[in-house]
Amino acid sequence: MAVEPRLTSDDISFADAIAVTQALLNDLEQGNVDAFGATVRELVRSENGARGFFVTYLSDDRPLADHLTPTLIAALQTSPAIVAPLLIKNLVMSTAMAMTHRRNQNEDLVQGSARVRSRTTQLIQALQLPQVQAEAQSLLGTIATKTGDYQAFLERWGYDLEQQQAMQQTLIALGFAQ
Repeated sequence: MAVEPRLTSDDISFADAIAVTQALLNDLEQGNVDAFGATVRELVRSENGARGFFVTYLSDDRPLADHLTPTLIAALQTSPAIVAPLLIKNLVMSTAMAMTHRRNQNEDLVQGSARVRSRTTQLIQALQLPQVQAEAQSLLGTIATKTGDYQAFLERWGYDLEQQQAMQQTLIALGFAQ
């Protein structure tokens, strides 16, 4: 049974976007791919929808998200202004959280963060969105100067110097530079 978005992207909540994405992944696992592209396109039209999609898709235990499809790439490319900053945030958050989990000696959570980082890296490389480059440069600038568009993000999550350095290294390793 194919999943249809239960709400329009304008009023979908984060929780509903998670539920829709979970149902979508269940359908995908069963071989039902008909609504996949349209549902992802609808979800990424709003920040709540995109956040719910990414948090579910990138962290899912099943290997479905390890295999990018042209349908997924095309759907994500329809909303670059929403998708790009979320990809950069997912990339650096998973990098920082892997450090936190390692410090806490929780290897299962380290592996989960590594999976999110790997999947996000794959998406960034496959999408080739100019907006991703701009977001990465903005974050690198914020880390370097302690001011900028990403300062509130860094402060909100309380990333320490070591985590911010790891974020820089991750972005630079992907070819992003200030």
